[in-house]
Amino acid sequence: MVLFDANVLYPNVLRDLLLRIAQSGFVQAKWTDEILDEVFRNLRKNRPDLDPGKLDRTRHLMNASVRDCLVTGYEPLIATLDLPDPDDRHVLAAAIKAQARVIVTENLRDFPGRALGPWNVEAQTSDDFVLDRIELCERVVVEAVRRIVNSRRAPPTSVSEVLDALERCGLRKSVAALRSGQE
Repeated sequence: MVLFDANVLYPNVLRDLLLRIAQSGFVQAKWTDEILDEVFRNLRKNRPDLDPGKLDRTRHLMNASVRDCLVTGYEPLIATLDLPDPDDRHVLAAAIKAQARVIVTENLRDFPGRALGPWNVEAQTSDDFVLDRIELCERVVVEAVRRIVNSRRAPPTSVSEVLDALERCGLRKSVAALRSGQE
């Protein structure tokens, strides 16, 4: 069980990869409406060119695409938690409620081991998370990348272009592992 933080669901191609890995059944992915509020609030703010209707549709499709993904009932835990950034307490509270073992986030400093350890939760970057999935079952990640390629028709996208985009999202080690597997 993993909980995705807003910052890993924000970049389109990374979100697509993480969701496709979850859809494979390889991991049970979780998030909250509060996490999605942050994702889509930031997308609207930073990308005013994006159609608000399409953003709403994306959010709906995300929730529909992964079985039992929304965590609820975590709010009473928030006040009991201590993190460097109090605004991140809802993420840890949701992970605890969902019994997630991993929070996938780019903000490791906001989720120190001393705060997560008592709850048997660890924080991992998206790169480390995907690399772990590659090491456990590379086929699942390769298939997720292929599904991204096959879904992009306007304009068509190659595997190399998707890997380049993932690398720009910070998946350097994971992309290197996938490229070496293609050779």
